[in-house]
Amino acid sequence: MKNNWWKIIAVLLLTYTLYFGLMGTVPRRAILNESIRNVYFHVPMWFAMIAMLTTSLVYAIKYLRTNDLQYDLKSVEFTNVAILLGILGCATGSLWASVTWGDPWPSDPKLNSVAISMLMYFAYLILRGSFDDEQRRARISAVYNILAYAVFIPLIFILPRLTDSLHPGNGGNPAFSELDMDNQMRRIFYPAVIGWGLLGTWMATVRVRVRMLEEQAD
Repeated sequence: MKNNWWKIIAVLLLTYTLYFGLMGTVPRRAILNESIRNVYFHVPMWFAMIAMLTTSLVYAIKYLRTNDLQYDLKSVEFTNVAILLGILGCATGSLWASVTWGDPWPSDPKLNSVAISMLMYFAYLILRGSFDDEQRRARISAVYNILAYAVFIPLIFILPRLTDSLHPGNGGNPAFSELDMDNQMRRIFYPAVIGWGLLGTWMATVRVRVRMLEEQAD
C-alpha cells in the first residue's frame, strides 16, 4: 500500500477529471462550444505521451551506458505506452477537428508533424523486430530512440510555430490563453495532465513486470 499511493492519486485525479470534465460548466466559445471539454482529455494525453517518450529516452541512454537489458526493456515499454497515448490523442483530436474545423484531419503543419512522429515510433518497433540478438537489438534501438526524439521535439514544438496553423499554440494561434481557458477549466485541466501522466507510468510499469515474468518463465 505504501508504494501504491501514486496509483491511488492517479485514479482519484482521473475520476475527478472524468466527472467534472463532462458535467462541469465550461465557457461558451465561438465554434468550440461544448467540444471545449475535449481539452481535458486530448491535450493531457499528448502531454502524457511526451512524458513517456522522454522516460523511454532516459532508459535508452542508461542502456547505452550500462548494457543492462532491463533498461532496454523499460525503454521499449514506455514507448509502447506512449504510442497508445498518441493513438488516443489522434483519435480525440480528429473528433475535435471534425467538429471545429469541419475536417477530421486537415492538411495542417502540426497534424502532419504528428503523423510523421507517430510513423517514426512505429518504425522503432518494427526495427526492434528485425534483430534476434538481444544486445544488438537493444543497442541499435537505443540509438534510434535518441535520434527519433531529437527529430520529434522540433517537429512538434518548433516547426509548426514557423508557419500558419489551425492548431492552437502554433502559427500565432494562441493556446491556454484567457480566450480559450478560464481559471475554472484550469482547475480540471492541470489535475488531468497529472492523472494521465500517472496512468501512463502505471501502464508502463505493469507491462515491464509482465515482460520480466515472461522472461523468467522462459
